[in-house]
Amino acid sequence: MLVNLKTMLSNIDKKAVGSFNIYSYETIHGVCKAVESTKKPAIISFGASYLKNMSFSTVKYIVDEATKNIDVDVALHLDHCGDMDIIKAAIDAGFTSVMYDGSALPFDDNVKNSRAIANMAHSKGVSVEAELGSLALGEYSNETDIDHGQAYTDPENAAEFVNMTGVDALAVSIGTVHGMYKAKPNIRVDILKNIKQNVSIPLVLHGGSGTPEEKIIECIQNGIKKINVNTEISQYTVKKIAEQIYNDPNTHLSKLTLLQSDFVSSVVEKYIKLFSCEN
Repeated sequence: MLVNLKTMLSNIDKKAVGSFNIYSYETIHGVCKAVESTKKPAIISFGASYLKNMSFSTVKYIVDEATKNIDVDVALHLDHCGDMDIIKAAIDAGFTSVMYDGSALPFDDNVKNSRAIANMAHSKGVSVEAELGSLALGEYSNETDIDHGQAYTDPENAAEFVNMTGVDALAVSIGTVHGMYKAKPNIRVDILKNIKQNVSIPLVLHGGSGTPEEKIIECIQNGIKKINVNTEISQYTVKKIAEQIYNDPNTHLSKLTLLQSDFVSSVVEKYIKLFSCEN
């Protein structure tokens, strides 16, 4: 069942929902297979950078087909987009949630654009995530190829930003990176705690791949309700497919597509269970 992000996150307590990037039929089915197996909600996330792989309408059609017999909430989310026309296209195609990323802009411009997106999206029943602060660029990132450097989210600015924009969720920068870490992670849970004290809407953690599990749990305990995972899904799946081809060079392509969904599903299922904070 497709719902928007606001509805999904309002129904969870002391846990987080995973947002998993997809780029193809196989990756969509991999996420849905994990949702069906765990019976827990998840976010199917499609970045604007992947429009060369699939159109919004194609993604929506496949997601509708893949979720029609799943009695678990699923959100279809546009990830990391700073182009208002593209965001509008995703909303028109039936996406239930969008992320406007103005994190590289001056504060006032980010506020102005985020508020405009929120007004447009809310009129269609679509929820909005925005970002304040910026994540450094780690290794193997595919969300962006521009490194804006690490800029931690200011707790007081976060409160002002939320009040002025009316967005439904806020992505914060507390030391995670896009991609995989180049060094030992330094996750600033102290900053997160201060943000949580100032902000009432759900908080989002980008850069879930490679983040130590104990830090993920600590972040969930301090207000994180949505966690993005992309790079680890890709790396694991590519590695396992390479192993399959090495062991059996004559593997038929039809088998590889099925295996691809299985490999995606295994990573997604791991994170769904972790984010649910259940032993």
